[in-house]
Amino acid sequence: MTEHESWQVSGDAAEVYERFFVPAIFGRWAPQVADAARVSSEDRVLDVGCGTGVLARAAADRVADESQVTGLDLNESMLAVARRLRPQINWRQGDATQLPLPDQSYDVVVSQFSLMYFPDRGAAVEEMVRVLKPGGRLVVAVWGPYERATGYVILTDIAHSRCGQAAADVLTAPFVLGEEDALRVLFQEAGVDEPHVELREGEITFPSIAAFVETEVKGSPLEDLLDEESYRGLMEEAKDKLVQFCIEGGEVVMPMDAFVITSKNA
Repeated sequence: MTEHESWQVSGDAAEVYERFFVPAIFGRWAPQVADAARVSSEDRVLDVGCGTGVLARAAADRVADESQVTGLDLNESMLAVARRLRPQINWRQGDATQLPLPDQSYDVVVSQFSLMYFPDRGAAVEEMVRVLKPGGRLVVAVWGPYERATGYVILTDIAHSRCGQAAADVLTAPFVLGEEDALRVLFQEAGVDEPHVELREGEITFPSIAAFVETEVKGSPLEDLLDEESYRGLMEEAKDKLVQFCIEGGEVVMPMDAFVITSKNA
């Protein structure tokens, strides 16, 4: 299975993504990315790899008309959720490495936690640059170093021992761009002049360990890799080994840092 194919999810998984991943993880980063891009009322904005649209919605809240914002994703299940939640935004199905959009057509291009999953990341960044107007702003967020996301390190070790390498690969995939110098080179080679790479500290919050594990499984390709017995074993071991991240009331708070890459005009 290719990287591209492995992140095609079902309609149910897209609903899980919006209901659980967005408030626990992605929702808190969307305003930061929109701020970094200085989205303002007259801007035309493109969100590449928009998923269910949390960043596109944050941008739409800052422009004069929501139709100025386009959210693009390859996955129709994600877009179906996005359209239901904010139908006024221009949602487009398409490949980030071959954007079905004209040259120099957006004031702002943003992408949040999607670049890691594109089959040709350099081509995707080149396409973002192509559709950006001269003097426009590009802002991309990717997850930081894997070793700093200690909760995921623990869960990945459990998944590997119980379910094999394929399951572990799903959990480590988000961190594949977690190296600052390599990121800077990637963007420079794709045509971004003087990219600024900043590591920002962050955290994720789930109501419980069970909610965290269930979301990771049901909202990702892990659901197709685990049988019921493997899932139960993963859940029980995680409840034991992730208890260090529990706070009063049973919530789970774990570190999850991100690199925010901006062009010199942002």
